Amino acid sequence: MKKIFVLTGEPSGDKLASTVIAKIKQNHSDIEYLSVGGSHLNSIGVRSIFDLEEITYIGFTSVILNIFKIRKKINETVKKIIEFNPDILFSVDSPDFTLRVAEKVKNINPNIKTIHYVAPQIWVWREGRVKKFKKFLDHILLLFDFEKKYFDKENIPNTFVGHPFIEYKTNNKIDLSNIISNKKKIISLFSGSRSSEVNLLLPILIDFINMMNAKFDNFTFVFHATDENKDLINKKINNISLKNVEVISDENIKKQILIKSIFAVSKSGTVSLEICNAKVPSIIIYKMNFFNFLIVKMLVKIKFANIINIINNKEVIPELIQKECNAKEIYNSVVYFLKNPELMKKQINDCEETLTKIRSKTSSSDEASSVLTKFLVG
Repeated sequence: MKKIFVLTGEPSGDKLASTVIAKIKQNHSDIEYLSVGGSHLNSIGVRSIFDLEEITYIGFTSVILNIFKIRKKINETVKKIIEFNPDILFSVDSPDFTLRVAEKVKNINPNIKTIHYVAPQIWVWREGRVKKFKKFLDHILLLFDFEKKYFDKENIPNTFVGHPFIEYKTNNKIDLSNIISNKKKIISLFSGSRSSEVNLLLPILIDFINMMNAKFDNFTFVFHATDENKDLINKKINNISLKNVEVISDENIKKQILIKSIFAVSKSGTVSLEICNAKVPSIIIYKMNFFNFLIVKMLVKIKFANIINIINNKEVIPELIQKECNAKEIYNSVVYFLKNPELMKKQINDCEETLTKIRSKTSSSDEASSVLTKFLVG
């Protein structure tokens, strides 16, 4: 029996990996799986060797403070993979964890094929890393076609597979009447997938909701949570008794909620592509501690945080970063858009034009699963 070890480092990678593995499972029932994964991989029957929360850290200071824990988890993961002896080590995103594991595994057992999904953002910083990847990666799956030139330059086998968050999808409609009142308009809120992000952004978003409630009475605010952080958000919301706030973690319901939303406030990240794909206008927010921010400012070579803005080299979607990431600025930006529907329409159109340029011909899961299957049969 063929074996695949699926290696992720955070909930977003777990979600991406599950779309590919689910596709492989449709066509091949004779493959054994093991993973470092979360609720998405677990939902399709892929067991994780430990809780994903144990290795989900964010920010330079968090990594430094947890360096010995991370090193221990890396070594523990490598040991489990070598014992499992998979045909393929399928690593997804979170390069500071997953690629360190992949490198060690390849050094111990060169026969294990290493395929990485979601290229490290070398176009943002540390482009020189590519030369190192060549030593231990057999193939890399790219979300964006503009990334190919960096890996072609070093003759690293790669395939542009597109981003699953921007695929054309038709979802089964769900009755939301027991969750959301039809009389109120929905504003979707995305405070991040990691608990450290939620702890930082949630108080700001709660202050924003209070400011909106003081001025308007026709909105419902929905937090799009992961299974891992739903309880954390609910606890904070319940402590202040906000009546027009919901916390949703079910993927199908979240998609329907997003489609019905008139606006979204989102933490910077790949979820912004999902928002654009749903044709919902938005703003981007992000904040980190001052020390981390200084390091990032010194290292990164791009002007924007959001991928849509990076591709266009201009601010298509407003970004409120660091000191601008506060309740008042968020409130002013959202209200300004709501009072100017032509601006919302323009943003939707600009985003759709951008997404059209970066969609794959089929689907990311189809393209990625095809590459993995070729390695299995080859």
